[in-house]
Amino acid sequence: MTSTVEKQPQSRGGAPAEDSEGGPRLTHRQIVTIISGLMCGMFLAALDQTIVGTSIVRIANDLHGFDLQAWATTAYLITSTIATPIYGKLSDIYGRKPFYLAAIAIFVAGSAAASFSTSMYELAAFRAVQGLGAGGLMSLAMTIIGDVVPPRERARYQGYFLAVFGTSTVLGPVLGGFFAGFDSLGGLHGWRWVFLINVPIGIIALFVVAKVLNVPHNRHDHKIDWWGALTMVIAVVPFLIVAEQGQKWGWGDQKSIWMYIIGGVGIVLFIVVEKLMKDAALIPLRLFKNSTFTVAIIGGVIVGVAMFGAITMIPQYLQVVQGYTPTESGLLMLPLMVGIMSSSIISGRITSKTGRYKIFPVVGTILIAAGAFFFALVKYDTPIWHPLVAALIIGLGLGQCMQTLIIAVQNAGPRKDMGVSTASATFFRQIGGTAGVAVFLTILFNVLPGNITKAFGGHLPPGGGANLGDLSSNTSVIQTLPEAVRTPILIGFTESITTVFWVAGGVALLATLVLLFMKEIPLAGMNPAAAAVEGGEALLDLDEPTPAPAADDTAEIKTGSLFEEAPKEPVLVGAGGRHALTNGHGDPQAVTDARPMPITNSVADAEFGTATGSGGVPVTGHVRRQDGSHVSAAALTLIDQQGRQVARATGNGDGSYSIPTQGPGTYVLIVSAPGHQPQASSVVVGGHPANLDVTLTGSGELTGVVRSIGTATPLANATVTLTDSRGEVNGAFITAEDGVYTFSGVGAGQYTLVASGPHYRPVAVTLTVPDSGVLRHDVELAGAVLLQGVARTEGDRIVPDARITVLDANGNVAAVARTDSEGRYVVSDLPIGSYTVVASGYPPATSQVTLNDGEAQHDVRLSYDQALDELVDRS
Repeated sequence: MTSTVEKQPQSRGGAPAEDSEGGPRLTHRQIVTIISGLMCGMFLAALDQTIVGTSIVRIANDLHGFDLQAWATTAYLITSTIATPIYGKLSDIYGRKPFYLAAIAIFVAGSAAASFSTSMYELAAFRAVQGLGAGGLMSLAMTIIGDVVPPRERARYQGYFLAVFGTSTVLGPVLGGFFAGFDSLGGLHGWRWVFLINVPIGIIALFVVAKVLNVPHNRHDHKIDWWGALTMVIAVVPFLIVAEQGQKWGWGDQKSIWMYIIGGVGIVLFIVVEKLMKDAALIPLRLFKNSTFTVAIIGGVIVGVAMFGAITMIPQYLQVVQGYTPTESGLLMLPLMVGIMSSSIISGRITSKTGRYKIFPVVGTILIAAGAFFFALVKYDTPIWHPLVAALIIGLGLGQCMQTLIIAVQNAGPRKDMGVSTASATFFRQIGGTAGVAVFLTILFNVLPGNITKAFGGHLPPGGGANLGDLSSNTSVIQTLPEAVRTPILIGFTESITTVFWVAGGVALLATLVLLFMKEIPLAGMNPAAAAVEGGEALLDLDEPTPAPAADDTAEIKTGSLFEEAPKEPVLVGAGGRHALTNGHGDPQAVTDARPMPITNSVADAEFGTATGSGGVPVTGHVRRQDGSHVSAAALTLIDQQGRQVARATGNGDGSYSIPTQGPGTYVLIVSAPGHQPQASSVVVGGHPANLDVTLTGSGELTGVVRSIGTATPLANATVTLTDSRGEVNGAFITAEDGVYTFSGVGAGQYTLVASGPHYRPVAVTLTVPDSGVLRHDVELAGAVLLQGVARTEGDRIVPDARITVLDANGNVAAVARTDSEGRYVVSDLPIGSYTVVASGYPPATSQVTLNDGEAQHDVRLSYDQALDELVDRS
């Protein structure tokens, strides 16, 4: 084990340098500015999902391909699904902004091309281009929010997205129906404006995002997993094709079988490639070792199947069966959207307050199932309130699932994989949605002929077969048929749709069952790294004068960022590993060598007394360390909002201080001391002295590598714990594949470092951390073996309560154990080597055993059955 001390690098301004792994710490104003850019892109994606849904019947009929309409949706979902994880991975490497802009540009190009389609095949192709852009719009928006907002507070900012999502989902159906209702508009078919409207909106979004979306990014150098992307295409596309064409080909047809084989091979190849690529994988397989991540992903897939399948069927029923126009059916989708918005807002606020989220997707999937089952009870002449209430119930369920599962995945995965984690959740949900749309539409058209024939009493009228053929490509002919023919067709169509909803309800209940097993990781609340969301934007607003409060105003502290341009996130002791205990993301925050001065979260209590000092009303308080001890002789500087120095002072020996002000107003107090990180606090001073206690964190850093003794191989998943001289745990760290651990913000003093790992013996060492700089200490762990076995007689009888003594190569006793009622014994934590196992209690028996890594099974035999027989006879 080795220890070295290094000095920390300093930036040119004397401030510590930024770390490559730190997260951005932004004010409320900065977050809202970023969200405004994200909302432009999200508006495009959300509008396209709803504007097409209510007009697809008119589009399919006009292009003479009603039975091909699934391809217009499926092609979009396929490409957006495949593109989603690629955007996530590339944005982790190169940054979010360039790929968010690229996503908007691709989406706009696809929209322009789709508006000039002349067949359903062309429309499907151009919708595929749209999907390539849409794959980044939704997932990157949620990823960026995960970058800049603490886990629990993300629910609070969902309101902004809900406003856009709600507006677009309400506006989309109306616009879709409005455009589809025109035979000609501006020299083009009305439905073509469904796609063309995205062009001006997209151009505006490009300019807005380019201007306001400035999220700090530190590049992580990784190989790009193009082979993973290729094998994903091979794995996903064949299954989606057979889901769409299965009815036409036959599920056991040779073409279908080839799709199964190609897709299966693609899945195997994808898993192999991802395993070989390790951290550079498109979807790192290590993420699935976290049970919360895995269950949330599986639940998201199943929710996607039920959600997309159910939403697709509602406009079909309203337009085909009830006879509403596209515009009217769009307006009738409002209950679904109201349900989504209201339940999302309520669940988001509860999550923000409690940090709990598991209950919402469980209840949400139950509501989706209830709404689907209720919709399955409709008839062709059912009053309109029935399907609307069912849609409302489904919406109430969806609103509790959509963002909650994303937050669960983000909270479970490492922060460095925020893009991949969010994109994975979106990807797998879209996988389910793509399959749901294709399968549910296939079910619809598969049972439709039989249900219509049944409605006619088992015999179609003359020419009925030809009419059914026309129906598969153009449902508008239904309204032109005589009532005697139209009514049985509507009955058959309704029964076919209800079949789909029965299936959708069952799928939703399956999601409920899966999500019950999701382990909830409580969301982290407001911490020093994320506290600057209220009032911090006013800290250095040089364009506005500082308001002078009334004479009777009390003092208050505002938290914010002294450096408005996204400084690094302060890191608590123990941060830096994949699963440090102090992190709210499921992984500790990355360690920084140094960072800009963090803003404290202290609240100044109004203290009443006589103002001291010639400069006016003073600010008083104490400077302490994290353990509560005083920091003496701290240097204090008070500046105004224009950055001008107001006063300087030095703290007393007991940590107390007093520094004068120029009178009522807003100031920034900067506190520094040797061996500690500087702190800055914004304080509003009224007509009375203000009291502000400041807590300083250490500036030392402890880092090193955990290796296996002998081979010097770095150990992954080793747990490193740091405790102070009082025995308090300062932090914990789980190493990655490089075996590196890091604790930053450590104060000077003595600490105990404990390292342990699966199948290794724990090691403890005492270290002295300097006032500043980096202390490097490598740890070597010796392998530990679990020895177990059964004690038997020569006649194969079990020997209970036998004494098992393990001697090392020098004859020293390494361990002692006794057998249980079944003759079993277990000896753990033995170093690798050769041992002698002695079994006694009856005539002793000795045997040799050599232990290597892992576990060893070694049974022992005692010499005489007679001794055991006598024992049994006596009992």
